[in-house]
Amino acid sequence: MSSSSLQTKDQITTSQAAVMIINYMLGAGILTLPRTTVEAAKTPDVWISILISGMIIMLAGFIVVTLCRRFQGKTYFQFVPEITGKWVAFLLSLLVIAYLITISAFEIRVMAEVTGLYLLEGTPVWIIVMTFMWIGLYLTTGGINCIARMYEIILPITLLFFIIAIMLSSSIFDVKNLRPVLGSGIMPVLKGIKPSLLSFTGYEIMFVAMAFMKSPKKGTKAMLVGITVPMVIYLITVIMVIGGLSIHGVQKRTWPTLDLMRSFEMQGLIFERFESLLLVIWIMQIFSTFTVAHYAASLGLSQLLKKNIRPILFIMLPVIFLIAMVPKDVSETFKLGDTVGYMSIYLFGGLPLILLLISKARKKGGKPK
Repeated sequence: MSSSSLQTKDQITTSQAAVMIINYMLGAGILTLPRTTVEAAKTPDVWISILISGMIIMLAGFIVVTLCRRFQGKTYFQFVPEITGKWVAFLLSLLVIAYLITISAFEIRVMAEVTGLYLLEGTPVWIIVMTFMWIGLYLTTGGINCIARMYEIILPITLLFFIIAIMLSSSIFDVKNLRPVLGSGIMPVLKGIKPSLLSFTGYEIMFVAMAFMKSPKKGTKAMLVGITVPMVIYLITVIMVIGGLSIHGVQKRTWPTLDLMRSFEMQGLIFERFESLLLVIWIMQIFSTFTVAHYAASLGLSQLLKKNIRPILFIMLPVIFLIAMVPKDVSETFKLGDTVGYMSIYLFGGLPLILLLISKARKKGGKPK
């Protein structure tokens, strides 16, 4: 199926685009965000770092949307050749595809690690990875509209259980663990920005999603909503985890967010250990990140090679599997996650602005409508 027919058939609404950004962003990062930011800052002021990071990402997202609106109906892989020329665009497209494949591998490896540790003890990682990959393939073969509709089901469930979890964890929350505010000055806050930025990777999916939007002019609205919701969730999560466990307790834990959920019980309910239910819900979120990254990478390669996307969706699976199995343990998996974060910063931090300036200077694309 050609790219043009795909985009005619697979159109998504503004709300679906926003939901796609939210689900893509709310992946594995939230499970470790309190620890990674506290390790960098050494103070409880990391919530300020998250606010600053969110604002930076909103600016970057606005640049991405502005660039995409100049080339309505085209993905990143289709319009970059018009800006830079064929060979430079080919290289830039390969880098983005490599990034998307790597983030797919990272997310599914984290999903396997967490599932094996808390839900399916003793199950080999490779079995869990392969199982989720095939389930993801079933979803991605339906196209981006099918993916978006699935996310519209997953997100409300996630938000509901997140709110319940926050309400329950408030019983062990101690505001003293968040004081003093800026007790060590502004430098710890600045140190916390880098690890918090890594958790905001996801806005770049608009390079693909914008081409399928029914109303591209509302891309900015979708982007703002798509970034604001994860920012608020990250902010609340970090505040509640530090307030419940203290910065010293957070630093000692591999998965501090899950450990907070294990700090209380709900007697008399089906799930007396609430973290088991929350974990199942969050696995769905990590699965969301994997599927959209897998689809975007496959779409990019299909447009680059001018081939049908369906066989490429299958071809991508062994590549993702091999990368996912490279880390030998959880520590190396986290290093892979850091690599993904840095790739995102390098690829989508300054590149969209450079492409936007070149497109204006060379008068490529149309003015945003």
